[in-house]
Amino acid sequence: MTTIKEFDTKLKSLKNTQKITKTMKMVSASKLRKAHQAQANARFYAGQLAAMTSRITASVFSADHPLLMSRKHVDNVVILIITSDKGLCGAFNHNANRMVSGWIQENRSRHEKIELWCCGRRGFMYFERHDIVKAHYENITAAPRFADAVKIGRDLSEAFRNGRCDAAYLSCNQFFNPLVQKTVFEQILPMDPQLLGEKAGHRPDYIFEPEVKEVLDFLIPHFLYFRIYFALLENSAGEHGARMTAMDSATKNASELIDRYTLSRNRARQAAITTELTEIIGGAEVLR
Repeated sequence: MTTIKEFDTKLKSLKNTQKITKTMKMVSASKLRKAHQAQANARFYAGQLAAMTSRITASVFSADHPLLMSRKHVDNVVILIITSDKGLCGAFNHNANRMVSGWIQENRSRHEKIELWCCGRRGFMYFERHDIVKAHYENITAAPRFADAVKIGRDLSEAFRNGRCDAAYLSCNQFFNPLVQKTVFEQILPMDPQLLGEKAGHRPDYIFEPEVKEVLDFLIPHFLYFRIYFALLENSAGEHGARMTAMDSATKNASELIDRYTLSRNRARQAAITTELTEIIGGAEVLR
């Protein structure tokens, strides 16, 4: 039978846990507001950039830029998986890792080599026991910066141009609200102008100044960099939303356990008092 002292120890531990989870919820809520604001600010620019890129790329041939050229045989594949560095955010990271793992199992026979490039420790820790992890970008998912996206994008572009990869995919969690984060898996290289929003067969006739090659050499890589940067922002907002929800649930569970153990402790204390009274009354009767 659990003693009163053991109940007191459990209650003290639960109250400390409740304080921690409540504080973490408040911290995540504060970070979520900033991350969501950054995501909202970037969303408008992302939409305008995608529209402009789609119009321009639809007006030229795919051969005009190497990042638009699809490969006849897709033998080597790179998957850029974006997760968080920290845990305690429910199934946020597990969903992304599981989707990538499932895709690899389904498509392993179609490709000669599949490489995994990880942004975030949780994805790296999940896949590090496999030999498919070839790169790990550390400490960039908590506070996304465009410079980090440029570095990743340049590495991907170089691998694609040199033939190290024939296609590149991106996996991350898309933020909708603190309760809903959706894992997305999409191809980012080679870029398809039709997937950017232009209808097939529509080829606007633009007059380029400067030359089309110079425009594409700046615009196409920049679109790739910003696509990665926006995915980092989405993932950051989703991480804080998921952690805020998880810590709120943990706080409520701790409160329920505190109430349950408090009731059990009071019952145990009352039983102990009743036992003592019974012993005292019994001893008094014997003395009579």
